[in-house]
Amino acid sequence: MALGDLMASRFSQSGAAAVVSNHFDDCSSSHHEDVVVDFISHQRRDSDSASSSYGNATVATITTTTAATATTTSMAYLPQTVVLCELRHDAFEASTPTGPSNSGLVSKWRPKDRMKTGCVALVLCLNISVDPPDVIKISPCARMECWIDPFSMAPQKALGTIGKNLSDQYERWQPRARYKFQLDPTVEEVRKLCNTCRKSAKSERVLFHYNGHGVPKPTANGEIWLFNKSYTQYIPLPIADLDSWLKTPSIYVFDCSAAGLIVNSFIELHEGGASNYAGSSRDCILLAACEAHETLPQSVEFPADVFTSCLTTPIRMALRWFCKRSLLHESLDYSLIDKIPGRQTDRKTLLGELNWIFTAVTDTIAWNVLPHDLFQRLFRQDLLVASLFRNFLLAERIMRSANCSPISHPMLPPTHQHHMWDAWDMAAEICLSQLPSLVADPNSEYQSSPFFSEQLTAFEVWLDHGSEHKKPPEQLPIVLQVLLSQCHRFRALVLLGRFLDMGPWAVDLALSVGIFPYVLKLLQTTTPELRQILVFIWTKILALDKSCQVDLVKDGGHAYFIRFLDSMEAYPEQRAMAAFVLAVIVDGHRRGQEACIEAGLIHVCLKHLQGSTPNDAQTEPLFLQWLCLCLGKLWEDFTEAQLIGLRADAPAIYAPLLSEPQPEVRASAVFSLGTLLDIGFDSSRDGVGGDEECDDDEKIRAEISIIRSLLSVVSDGSPLVRAEVAVALARFAFGHKQHLKSFAAAYWKPQSNSLLGSLPSLANIKATASGSIVSSQIGPLTRVGNDNPSVIRDGRVSMSSPLANAGIMNGSPLSDDSSQHSDSGILNDGVGNGVVNYIRPKQLDNAIYSQCVLAMCTLAKDPSPRIASLGRRVLSVIGIEQVVTKPVTSMGSSLRAGEAATASPTPALAGLVRSSSWFDMNGGHLPLKFRTPPVSPPRQSYLSAGIRRVYSLEFRPHLINSADSGLADPLISNGSGESSGVSERNVLPQSTIYNWSCGHFSKPLLTAADDTEEIIAIREEREKFALEHIAKCQHSSVSRLSNPIACWDTRFEKGTSTALLQPFSPIVVAADENERIRVWNYEDATVLNSFDNHDFPDKGISKLCLVNELDDSLLLVASSNGNIRIWKDYTVRDKQKIVTAFSSIQGHKPGVRCLNAVVDWQQQSGYLYASGEISSIMLWDVDKELLVNSIPSSSDCSISALSASQVHGGQLTAGFVDGSVRLYDVRTPEMLVFEARPHTQQIERVVGISFQPGLDAAKVVSASQAGDIQFLDIRNNRDTYLTIDAHRGSLTALAVHRHAPIIASGSAKQLIKVFNLAGEQLGTIKYHHPSFMAQRIGSVRCLTFHPYQVLLSAGAADACVSIHA
Repeated sequence: MALGDLMASRFSQSGAAAVVSNHFDDCSSSHHEDVVVDFISHQRRDSDSASSSYGNATVATITTTTAATATTTSMAYLPQTVVLCELRHDAFEASTPTGPSNSGLVSKWRPKDRMKTGCVALVLCLNISVDPPDVIKISPCARMECWIDPFSMAPQKALGTIGKNLSDQYERWQPRARYKFQLDPTVEEVRKLCNTCRKSAKSERVLFHYNGHGVPKPTANGEIWLFNKSYTQYIPLPIADLDSWLKTPSIYVFDCSAAGLIVNSFIELHEGGASNYAGSSRDCILLAACEAHETLPQSVEFPADVFTSCLTTPIRMALRWFCKRSLLHESLDYSLIDKIPGRQTDRKTLLGELNWIFTAVTDTIAWNVLPHDLFQRLFRQDLLVASLFRNFLLAERIMRSANCSPISHPMLPPTHQHHMWDAWDMAAEICLSQLPSLVADPNSEYQSSPFFSEQLTAFEVWLDHGSEHKKPPEQLPIVLQVLLSQCHRFRALVLLGRFLDMGPWAVDLALSVGIFPYVLKLLQTTTPELRQILVFIWTKILALDKSCQVDLVKDGGHAYFIRFLDSMEAYPEQRAMAAFVLAVIVDGHRRGQEACIEAGLIHVCLKHLQGSTPNDAQTEPLFLQWLCLCLGKLWEDFTEAQLIGLRADAPAIYAPLLSEPQPEVRASAVFSLGTLLDIGFDSSRDGVGGDEECDDDEKIRAEISIIRSLLSVVSDGSPLVRAEVAVALARFAFGHKQHLKSFAAAYWKPQSNSLLGSLPSLANIKATASGSIVSSQIGPLTRVGNDNPSVIRDGRVSMSSPLANAGIMNGSPLSDDSSQHSDSGILNDGVGNGVVNYIRPKQLDNAIYSQCVLAMCTLAKDPSPRIASLGRRVLSVIGIEQVVTKPVTSMGSSLRAGEAATASPTPALAGLVRSSSWFDMNGGHLPLKFRTPPVSPPRQSYLSAGIRRVYSLEFRPHLINSADSGLADPLISNGSGESSGVSERNVLPQSTIYNWSCGHFSKPLLTAADDTEEIIAIREEREKFALEHIAKCQHSSVSRLSNPIACWDTRFEKGTSTALLQPFSPIVVAADENERIRVWNYEDATVLNSFDNHDFPDKGISKLCLVNELDDSLLLVASSNGNIRIWKDYTVRDKQKIVTAFSSIQGHKPGVRCLNAVVDWQQQSGYLYASGEISSIMLWDVDKELLVNSIPSSSDCSISALSASQVHGGQLTAGFVDGSVRLYDVRTPEMLVFEARPHTQQIERVVGISFQPGLDAAKVVSASQAGDIQFLDIRNNRDTYLTIDAHRGSLTALAVHRHAPIIASGSAKQLIKVFNLAGEQLGTIKYHHPSFMAQRIGSVRCLTFHPYQVLLSAGAADACVSIHA
């Protein structure tokens, strides 16, 4: 079970966290005895305390022998969790993944057109007993023709026997061809023979074999000799005539002296274009016995027709030749070689095995020496041609030993000295050594040759050391041959699987060798041990080339994979591969979809999806993911399959999958639900059948349940999932656009202003890059009725146009009648053009529509730029487009066309416009600008700034790029009304999860990545650094922090709102209220990078955190509205990339304008805690990108400060606006552990809160805006045990060091105070520099300590960030 086990072990450790090390014991026990002592005392205090449950929940997993306590403690300080390092985080924003290729470069491995040789013409000019005039024969001389001595019988009889033998010899290579021969013929007989052959072969290849041993050599003009009727003269036959009779495709074999002359004439003929049959040179192959100046060997060692014997009886020829050169030559003679037992077709016999080895050797030589295209043409297109060329390699080897060089056209590189001939000689010798005993005793057992197992070993060695950049393995064609044999097949398949796993280049190489028909054939076997490896091999092939789906369905291969998918013995990862193969089979392939439905694939998949209980450790997420994708592809645009799925209650089976921990599974489930929505794209339906009418209610119920499921994940934590939700909603919107349009219209009425207020940033949707227009302010919204193309001529508004009077009365751009008027207009127009090719869907429940419109708006302002642009495309499907305008000074004049609208202010409706369909004049190029509307009443040739109507159905994806057109990403009709369902389809955003998921199988699955050692080394170095510095911090002498080591003017307009010190490099990251992030190296005083968190800053950044700080750290940026964006490569100029983005706060109190989000990140548990103006704390598992829990805050007030413990996973403490403090532990059932009201003098908000340094989970420091800092111990019954009155009524920031006994507080009155944990003030910081004329620090906004050093960075309202040591 080599490969199965290998795969199992590989998959079991595929988690990202597998790379972390376990080496602290040695480093902490040997170097830092002091650390150990300190840790142990901490531990003791901890265990004495009432809160012993908080001791080491996270670290109990590691048990080491030496210095166990120190190790566990260091584990608490150095969290082992690593998050956000999956494939999906690599480049989600930028990626446009492509799935398996279905054409183009990849399919080059397929033989262009399989051919066969249908007819063989044999022409023998022997004229036995009469030697030609130009030949002087030696004595003794080679006489055998087709292994017959012509002088052993009467000439005529000999001639007939030789002809019959030659025919038999060819027949062994191509039994199905028709054989015709002419013995000592005339020109006329040859002409008839050629014409008959071409007629019967039709377009197949004809083989013409010419033996000219009884006639003179060919002439210099390339004529061959035949006879006259009475055999008194030799008659020449020009090659041009022969070519014109045989036409193409053809193959010629010339066995005569100076045969090279004929080849030269042929080449001249074709290059001169004199051939009277078009294209004949293209497929004309020539094999000739020798060069133009050579004569055939006459030595008795060879037969007279040595060339023909090599081509048609290679084993006999090869052994006779080798016999003389072998060490065994004394014990063997020719007579024994003719008695080799067995049949050539039976590989278990001596003759069969020799033939098999010979085929493998010659194939390998050809594959390694010939250019790829030539190999395909000569060795893979036509069985007979391939056999002749394999044997031609032998002819070259044997005849060159007699100073004669066979030639071919096309020409081959020399192969006679290739080292694989040594392997053949050795195998032949081993086989021949058994020959005498086998001949003597026919019943004795034949020991098979070790040749194939040795070659497989050589291949295995290559696999251990080879790579894409080294020479490809020469044994590949032999591996192919081995697949024919049952005894080596399993090993060969396992090695082949390992090879294919090396990458797409390896799959392409294997396919070009010709592996495809073999592995296709193997799907008919029922051997159980081959199943896993065959599924693996097919996974690799289909990950490269989708076009194989056709062959699989044609051969019924899909059934093999459905059986495997349904079997419970295989590993779930391997069944996931079977699901992947089936998904590729049905992907856009109707015949495949039908075949899989007949085989019951839908029920098999749903059965296994149903059987998987969510969060069950047994269910492999990859398996669930591919079951979903397979079903999604199966019923994509295929109504019959959708109905089967709905009847099997698929939506209900999918519902629990939407809360699976793996984002890939959730995204795949959303994709599958989305494709289950029938939106009338099934190309196979001519019209909707009557039987479907009765399913309507059932279908509507199913649609509602699907939409409800989709709406439940519209705020999922993973962009991967939200992208699929957007795509699915777009499909739904397309199917129901009429109803949704009227809802959208109602939704954007003036009275819905309050609703819009709850969607604060819809105006701030940026157009996609192609339009690249930034909307800065809110534009007026106008809606226009009717689809009248005569509205605008030459850019002038016609006076009678509906523009002037459709519904722009009484200050309401959206009056009810106008919305109905417009919708009916669209519908009629669409049907009239014959464009809409599906029946109008029935109306669903109104609440669903309004929820959908809201969800679409949520997506349009998603924190991830890619999702936001998808969201905008979804809105454009229901006709809502963004308008780009500058602030309109005189609102009343925003529309005057003939009649002026009443001058009441247009409601501020977020710059969105309801659109319909007359925007196709001038092919979409308007001679007017939408950018800056005139302030004075406009002339009639101007359109309003706010109007924006586009075709929402009949458009091509044609983008206007001119910067001045003022249009945001319009998709515009070609204006001729010719668009069809296909172009409508292109408007919808396309799902990417399937193609993206396919990428998993193109990557190596059996070997770990190469860079893990490097990662571990960096990690170990950082851990060592951290442990040393933690020890120093804990024992640091009193530090006043009065030494400013750097001061940086960030140039932020509104001052610094938050800052962060990097642990392992001298870098500070700062951010301001406009969400601009700057990265600065404070040793070199250089700015490393500066970028915007996003394009429409909302309310500033509330927190910066480092994720994976001990590894390749990521920057977590939390905006005040609760949006989280995580960046990688943020220290490299302009290279920053978003890893993931999501909105951490969902559902806020009514009437709240700003969320004032407070956020903290906890590496130990991988949790992000977020709260704000809401009554709970959201708990996000960042690695699963999932909202795991919502902790009730147990208070009516909102949370103003939040801190997560950095050593005890799951613990956090919160400070509230009313001055109260609570401590939570998410591991306990009731969550709330402790609450107190420490700030009693003046009730003001808690500004900062934190756990005290060290491992003590029971002690908290809290600072209130009133200026007092309180120290609490939760074991000490609610009272504070220490109070510091730090600032009078102006405290703005608090920082507590993670390990050193030191805290700092900042004041709006431009000073920072530093205290130790006993409450003693250590120092005060008032200036950026300690010099005489130093600049005073500004009003303090943020304070933060370095995690492992006593360094404090302070950000102030004057935009300076200073660092103090």
